[in-house]
Amino acid sequence: MPDILAYTDGACSGNPGPGGWGALMIARSDGKVVKERELKGGEPDTTNNRMELLAAISALESLSRPSKITIVTDSAYVKNGVTGWIHGWKRNGWRTSQKKPVKNEDLWRRIDEAQKRHDVTWEWVKGHAGHPENERADELARAGMAPFKPGKGNGA
Repeated sequence: MPDILAYTDGACSGNPGPGGWGALMIARSDGKVVKERELKGGEPDTTNNRMELLAAISALESLSRPSKITIVTDSAYVKNGVTGWIHGWKRNGWRTSQKKPVKNEDLWRRIDEAQKRHDVTWEWVKGHAGHPENERADELARAGMAPFKPGKGNGA
């Protein structure tokens, strides 16, 4: 079974504003790339954090069978949330330690569900630091956002 790497990123023009997400999926076997797939999408009115989450969710949900996957994100929000904060939120009925509703609860629930059937490792990389796969994920996120930017949709 190949190892799968997913490099994910989100982008927003304004926060909130038009946004996009991207994921570069790479399957490797014996250290060699055997398959690559690019995923992207966007929304007209969203936030950067929602797009970062949707990139990771989309990577997980795109897998047709349980897999061993490493998700590489430049979002500390996603990495810290999914590996740490989410456990307390679930214990507290999706409330923060200050008893406030968790922001983006719908997506946190979705990522929690999406990762259950996989063996997931989460890694953080510094964004916009010349990491080739992270830069490609960023390009995909910006491409996913493009149709939602004013004057950019429908061939305009």
